[in-house]
Amino acid sequence: MPEPLLELKNISVKFHLRRGQLTAVDDLSLTVNRGEILGLVGESGAGKSITGLAIMGLLDHPGRLESGEVWLSGERIDQQPERVRGSAISMIFQDPLTSLNPLRTIGDQLVETILRHSSLTVAQAKERARESLHDVGIDPDRFDAYPHAFSGGMRQRVVIALALSTDPKLIIADEPTTALDVSVQAQILELLKTLCARRNAAVILITHDMGVIAETTDRVAVMYAGRLVEIGQTNEVLLAAEHPYTRGLMASTPVIDVAARDKPLHQIPGAMPKLDALPTGCAFHPRCEFAEHRCHLESPPQFNNRVACWRAEGEAS
Repeated sequence: MPEPLLELKNISVKFHLRRGQLTAVDDLSLTVNRGEILGLVGESGAGKSITGLAIMGLLDHPGRLESGEVWLSGERIDQQPERVRGSAISMIFQDPLTSLNPLRTIGDQLVETILRHSSLTVAQAKERARESLHDVGIDPDRFDAYPHAFSGGMRQRVVIALALSTDPKLIIADEPTTALDVSVQAQILELLKTLCARRNAAVILITHDMGVIAETTDRVAVMYAGRLVEIGQTNEVLLAAEHPYTRGLMASTPVIDVAARDKPLHQIPGAMPKLDALPTGCAFHPRCEFAEHRCHLESPPQFNNRVACWRAEGEAS
């Protein structure tokens, strides 16, 4: 039986505005096991990045974790996330330029991070920083280089080195390859997989790309309008997706197939609803070809610990 590392128990994130209360994440529960890569996938506005920020305790006002609990290694952390932020949990953001200080060398930034979250001396921290650069494929002799001296892919390697330098148990990677070309993207994802496997660190990989999910993750959790609509082993979900939204995401992924060359790429009709205009019932029903009257009125629970769709009710055991 896999050992849970992270447990989210019915967490809800709300934004309290003058015009009302907006729910960005609604009653989300899931686990991440030690050493696994969990993909968190969905369109922009699904609540993926907000979930990552809630785990880290980095929600900006007026957003806040309204209810629920976050547990790491059997210890509740949502009430004091700063105790584990940067040490037990690290985060890799989308754009490395926003994560790196352009006025300081990468070596200085690595050493500062290591010293803040460990009891090492400055000399020991410098040695670990050089080892971290070597681990991500950067020559340690570039210790005193500034971020602008690196390409986009190399800067992302530096950010990975920062995230791993404190030997975290969990890494939250928020679309870490969005700004990179395809070949560099593949290198970065493979590097992240290799390093985390070596250290037995778990990863939450936030993305909108089902191709990245297929190549990188062990399990996948699909989010829509702040709710979890499907979760399971990646190969099982890809081969037999049950939720219409998951199927739509997969069908919208370009494939190299001569037979399909002249066919238009599938599109899910409509768009993700705005937080101040969420539909009643199942939030996906305005875009779903299978929607029935009940879908307009009642939000479905999760059946078989897998899919939140009324069509799965008859198959639930």
